[in-house]
Amino acid sequence: MVERDRDRVLAGAHVSRETAQRLDIYVEQLRRWQTIKNLVGPGTLSEIWSRHIADGLQLRDLAPDAATWLDLGAGAGLPGLVLAIAGHDRPDFRVDLIESNARKCAFLTETARLTGAPARVHNARIEQAIAAHQGVAVVCARAVAPLTQLLAWAEPLLTTGTVGLFPKGRDVQSELTEAAQRWRFVYDLVPSRTESEARIVRVTTLSRVDS
Repeated sequence: MVERDRDRVLAGAHVSRETAQRLDIYVEQLRRWQTIKNLVGPGTLSEIWSRHIADGLQLRDLAPDAATWLDLGAGAGLPGLVLAIAGHDRPDFRVDLIESNARKCAFLTETARLTGAPARVHNARIEQAIAAHQGVAVVCARAVAPLTQLLAWAEPLLTTGTVGLFPKGRDVQSELTEAAQRWRFVYDLVPSRTESEARIVRVTTLSRVDS
């Protein structure tokens, strides 16, 4: 099952053989470190390709020309490290990963080294580190916080031209309703390829309701 998922995801993403090999290294590392640090939900390891890798790769297709990405609360590198691996062949490509957990940062740093991914790991809290990343093309976050909080963190970027890509599950409409009480934002909802009820919130402009 896992091998079939791998082949299907890689074929759909149209990645090179070298990128596929680097993603294999990532998966191997994730499985190894999972026994030490709970990087992803244990029940999702059997869906690593169809759920986790595919989730990261689909974001790439929503901003194919973007060369600089920022992943908030990078955790196990989903989606940020997957995006960096997929962008390895682009000389101008870079992903910055913000993660406050030192052990997760160790995983990200080691796996980026082994895969040669153009990723930089920042062991810091999001609210303290985000100001240093003005000018990135895309900011993303997966399974980190409600949309209202994500917009608050990303405000310095989303008000200056950065695009936000935030995968959300079946509660996306309630999160949008809550966020609209505090924020004015232009967005569209992109259906997820990995879960029928999930959506990716693509935010292009942002301002405060009271501004």
